Amino acid sequence: MLDHIILTVSNVEQSLAFYEAALKPLNIRFFMPYKGEDGHPDLWGFGDGTKACFWLKQGTPDPGSIHWGFKAKSSARVDDFYQAAIAAGAKDNISPRARVEYYSGYYAADVFDPDGYSFEVVHKS
Repeated sequence: MLDHIILTVSNVEQSLAFYEAALKPLNIRFFMPYKGEDGHPDLWGFGDGTKACFWLKQGTPDPGSIHWGFKAKSSARVDDFYQAAIAAGAKDNISPRARVEYYSGYYAADVFDPDGYSFEVVHKS
């Protein structure tokens, strides 16, 4: 089970704007800036407003090193995410659809963020 992830991005301001828009349909929002000290980097945290699970950090991106997925409560939320992400500047990787090649009940969309990271939003029924 995943507790959190820290994603290294090339432009924090651009990525904050992108993820705020793209993750809004999932009720995941930016709410927790963390000022690093003693060698710990500055971080920008997204989550439900109480706990952060997705963090951004300034640096050199490595898009080929990671792929992750956010949960959606319904297939409609997957579609909403996809539309919001594309409107925010994402590039399509796999448009929303059932992915029966994984298993029955798997519905997802996959996009590329501004740094080229591929990530997915999935509803599993």
